[in-house]
Amino acid sequence: MKKYSNLYKDTLLKNVIPFWEKNSIDTVNGGYFTCLDDEGKVYDSDKFMWLQGRQAWLFSMLYNKVEKNNKWLEIAKIGVDFICKHGMDSNGNFYFSTTCDGKPLVQPYNIFSDCFAAMAFSQYAIATGDEKIKELAKQTYRNILKKKKNPKGVYEKTTNARPLKNFALPMILSNLVLELEDVLEKEEVEDTIDFSIREVMGVFRDKNSGLIYEFVGLDGIHEDSFNGRLLNPGHGIEAMWFMIDIGVRRNDDNLIKKATDTILKILEYSWDTKYGGIFYFMDAYGKPPQQLEWDQKLWWVHLETLVALSKAYEHTRREELITWYEKVHDYTWSHFSDSKNGEWFGYLNRQGEVLLNLKGGKWKGCFHVPRAMFQCWKSFEKIETSIKTNK
Repeated sequence: MKKYSNLYKDTLLKNVIPFWEKNSIDTVNGGYFTCLDDEGKVYDSDKFMWLQGRQAWLFSMLYNKVEKNNKWLEIAKIGVDFICKHGMDSNGNFYFSTTCDGKPLVQPYNIFSDCFAAMAFSQYAIATGDEKIKELAKQTYRNILKKKKNPKGVYEKTTNARPLKNFALPMILSNLVLELEDVLEKEEVEDTIDFSIREVMGVFRDKNSGLIYEFVGLDGIHEDSFNGRLLNPGHGIEAMWFMIDIGVRRNDDNLIKKATDTILKILEYSWDTKYGGIFYFMDAYGKPPQQLEWDQKLWWVHLETLVALSKAYEHTRREELITWYEKVHDYTWSHFSDSKNGEWFGYLNRQGEVLLNLKGGKWKGCFHVPRAMFQCWKSFEKIETSIKTNK
């Protein structure tokens, strides 16, 4: 286990973080460049609010949990300041994107911009004690809850002819609320945890197959349509490590076990037995998916799976988890990691060849790779300590 903890720690601190420190900081306008090519050069200067929030959170988190490194706190401040100055409209809703210097480009249709801004504000407030930012974290969180039933608001383009609930919001709330636990009231935290467990494990997790659906009817029934049959294996697996974190927090072994079982069910269903790796999208009934990119292999899907497997093994010690971990680990590290220029590629074709050689863009930023490095490092460190203690 020592080789894994060292691998993740060294990759985080000596490879991934230096890549973003060197290439992503906008010293003129503030905020971060996320559209970086394979060498880290900026190829587009637009700024996407959810990636600004993610990176500000990441550097705040590193300051709080790894080392009181003032450089990391300064980098976090660059992002928080940009978000506060340019990121939201007069109602506290966060734009999807802005120009390099902060002019709004895309209206606040995506609630995940709000979610990652709230995460950033919370971690930064913990790091600095800034009461204004702490209050902004609370306000943003409560604004998110107000939009639970209609996250896109006036920008929702579907009609009400086939009303479906989306898995993404209860999934992210299960992690977001733990991130904001230090700035929220205890009752708020527990209410959202209860809601997330109920939705994730009781509504979107199919009790027969053990798979997580992306959409269900308002009554929880599966709809026989493109969206109704849609599976996103990475989402489902990522949500399960959120559930494991909640299970640990509540000392709920049954929740940890059910989350672990679900990880294994999803992996068994979504692993590409011909070329290796995990499919991006799938159809629950084996019908053709609507997403043309369904068979691509994405960085975040595999990284979140490594986090989920390492956490599940940390808390259950089930041997099949190690078997799966080594299988996913070998595929992931041999295909996504860029030994030449640092950081990780994001997009492979089904055969495992690099499809896009970017290191960051509209969807990929300084988040999944470093977060996974940190989470896996800490899980394997705890596993190693436990093994030594029990010898």
